[in-house]
Amino acid sequence: MTKYLLKRAGQALLVLWAAFTAAYILLQAMPGDSILIKFQDPELGLSPEQIAKIREYYDAGGYLHTVLGFLHGDFGYSVDTGTPVVERLAEGLPETAKLATCAFVLAVLLAVLIAFGSAYSGRLRGLLLAVPSLFISVPAFWLGILLIQVFSFRLRLVPVIGGAELQQLVLPVLTLAVPISAPIAQVLARSIDRVLTQPFVPVVAAKGASRSWILWRHVARNALPPTLTVAGLVFGELIAGSVVTETVFGRTGVGRLTEQAVNAQDTPVLLAVVVLAATAFVLVNLLVDVLFPVLDPRLAT
Repeated sequence: MTKYLLKRAGQALLVLWAAFTAAYILLQAMPGDSILIKFQDPELGLSPEQIAKIREYYDAGGYLHTVLGFLHGDFGYSVDTGTPVVERLAEGLPETAKLATCAFVLAVLLAVLIAFGSAYSGRLRGLLLAVPSLFISVPAFWLGILLIQVFSFRLRLVPVIGGAELQQLVLPVLTLAVPISAPIAQVLARSIDRVLTQPFVPVVAAKGASRSWILWRHVARNALPPTLTVAGLVFGELIAGSVVTETVFGRTGVGRLTEQAVNAQDTPVLLAVVVLAATAFVLVNLLVDVLFPVLDPRLAT
């Protein structure tokens, strides 16, 4: 088990390094100049020499210096605001974490309802299995606008501006949860169908077990491993999904910060966001890898 965990941890660190390196190279090669965008404004009255000094300040150190800074928790300074990138992330991360966690929990609940509902009901099976395809084909920005139009302007159930914290979360969570629930539901439904064809299922049924007991006691555990893998991959998409969702609903978070950084070509902030998203992705998938041997002890050997 220890060897298995060390191997997975080493792979996780390699993925983080690769993500950081790729993001650093791509951001350095990005067309445009964030320094000129920010400081070459006639109203600021900066001379070319002063702009050159500012450029030296932000570009000092290179790749190795940036790597060492990240290892010590120093992400540099935002070109757009001049404040430490850590402070900008600290402002938006709690809201994004709250939104992503609620959306992920809701997505899992929707996926479980769809997958097990299709296994229970023969009449509604075709309809329920078609739902994930519908969910995954809906653009997040369109869904967000539609939810605002229906629940805020038409039904007046959720205020667009103001309202309690829970009310402010409802529509963004739905917007983010619906698309990511689709792949989880598809894989879980297929896993359930595969497990139901295994020889042990008729044996358990012959002993008098109800269909509910078979599904929840025997089938669910055997159908979980593939679903956990997909859930871990989907969780990594939440940061990307939050960019659209937080922009549509005007929420302050990492997604909104990313949108602002892209507009300003604020490379230190963008690099930090990429590393943050990669870290979340790696940690969740590392947790999934740790859970696999618990569900299937053969993997620990």
